[in-house]
Amino acid sequence: MSTPTERPSYAAVLRVPHARRTFAAALVGRLSYGTVSLALMLSLTRSTGSYAVAGTVMALFGATSVFLSPYRAALVDRHGPRRALLPMALLYAALLCALAAVCGYRGTPAAVLAVTAALAGACTPPLGPTMRAVWAGLLPDRRMLQRAYSLDGVAEELLFVSGPLLVGVVVGVAPPAVGVVLSALLVAVGTLAFVTSPAAGTLRPAAGEKDGSAPAGPEGAGQGRALLQPVVVAAGVGVAVSAVDLLVVAFAGQHGLGGGTVAWVLAALSAGSAVGGLLNGAITWGASARARLPFLAAGIGLCLAAAGLAPGIGALVAAVACAGLFVAPALTTTYLIADESAAPGSRTRAGAWVNTAVNAGMSAGAAAVGLLVERLPLPICFAVSGAVAVAVALVPPGRHGRSGGRPGLLSRRPGRSRPVPSPSRPSQSPSRPGDRP
Repeated sequence: MSTPTERPSYAAVLRVPHARRTFAAALVGRLSYGTVSLALMLSLTRSTGSYAVAGTVMALFGATSVFLSPYRAALVDRHGPRRALLPMALLYAALLCALAAVCGYRGTPAAVLAVTAALAGACTPPLGPTMRAVWAGLLPDRRMLQRAYSLDGVAEELLFVSGPLLVGVVVGVAPPAVGVVLSALLVAVGTLAFVTSPAAGTLRPAAGEKDGSAPAGPEGAGQGRALLQPVVVAAGVGVAVSAVDLLVVAFAGQHGLGGGTVAWVLAALSAGSAVGGLLNGAITWGASARARLPFLAAGIGLCLAAAGLAPGIGALVAAVACAGLFVAPALTTTYLIADESAAPGSRTRAGAWVNTAVNAGMSAGAAAVGLLVERLPLPICFAVSGAVAVAVALVPPGRHGRSGGRPGLLSRRPGRSRPVPSPSRPSQSPSRPGDRP
């Protein structure tokens, strides 16, 4: 429940020294993640003439981007953003330009496209996790940090909505490969501006942990247990939310509705997520993040189950919008818990595990629901998708808390270096157009 105490505003978050410059630079770079998936898919289909080849290449690009995310974040933890993030972003941008170049030639061997895409995905810079690390360093007050994470999540949601629209404008006047080059330019310029900001310079590895390894012994095991809840819940939320896309398409097909209807329903999900994220950040909660998280995940599940009972499009829009109200708060809370659970020197990596869980859950959910829709009635498919979110709500909170410092931190050291959590939605509110590095 909320308390009547004075609540810091979103404006107060942006008034923190260096916050606006750093946040704006990160958003420019992260816009690349909203544009690259569609631009690359269009470029690949034009180059190969095969949806199967394009889909396979995109799968490799996404897989290396998602599953190597914690290791790239570990490099940032070990070396800091200026020494790790900028070279990573420049290499990623160069590989995207190379990919755009090879897509410009019809008949390019699929193996060349696949290898180039896989290498590009492997170099995706973790701008979302690192920006959340900067927020945690700038805002030691947990209430302010909650607002910053909520603002970050809503902004990311808008990036993943506006990114494909920007690609649509580009491909209207130029080949799709230009959209890939634009993505490369955005990430390079945004990362350069980000790492040269004074706030990014404060992120340094903690003394004694410059090897980037996880804490050894009981402390390391405790950190793993503490991360179990946010990682599993993030994966479950990813599964549930990704299912909505295909389920809404199937609903429209059964009711004889057009594709425009699908777009409105998915827009309701995004709008609900944005509103929920802003409300969540504006409330000063009396309960801890670990106590709130199960209720947020269960709220998503129950709303999706109710969506399966919708008699018409109006009821479906309402149910999906209600589910969206819980999405951004749930993901924001997982990032808060990851920050609380991380030992000094591993906070970027801890949040990256949440990012990876969301994206992996979205991929798995899309594949699983595709099989269910062909075999089960649609209300049951909605119920199964919702049941996943309810099930992960039952994951035990795990160990948290330490002596001294912020509540919920596992390190027993008397002091902390600058805090550093996870995405991107991300976060993330989730993004259907692509993964959230």
